[in-house]
Amino acid sequence: MYQRILVPIDGSETAERALREAIKLADGKAQLRLLHVVEEVYPLDAEGYAFIDYAALRDVARSSGERLLAKAGETARQAGAAVETSLLEAEGERVANVIDADARNWPADLIVIGSHGRSGFSRLLFGSVAEGVVRGASVPVLLVRSADQ
Repeated sequence: MYQRILVPIDGSETAERALREAIKLADGKAQLRLLHVVEEVYPLDAEGYAFIDYAALRDVARSSGERLLAKAGETARQAGAAVETSLLEAEGERVANVIDADARNWPADLIVIGSHGRSGFSRLLFGSVAEGVVRGASVPVLLVRSADQ
């Protein structure tokens, strides 16, 4: 049914569950695209933070994202899925918007994304990338809940 499935990867157990679901949906026939979005590291404009090397932090975030994608890609390949990976930088955009733009540009038939199910203060503090994707997506979205929801 779906030929091109986009799976955002963030290293969480929920993203891993979403990947496993996407592999099942692909059933060896659909192409998977695993995407990791590196969020921008904003310099703190306060005394005492001048020693932080923001370029080094960005490099660490990129290499961490590359490792996550390599691991997820290997999982998908071992399951027989055709897979490609992509590492994008948010560059000031909301992560949900970057995911949707990639889904349009690739172009994806479906986005499979994990939902952490945060509520209350933690949702206010961390936001919900999955909710942002669902609200703005130009293609269908399958939300995969965390194991503890």
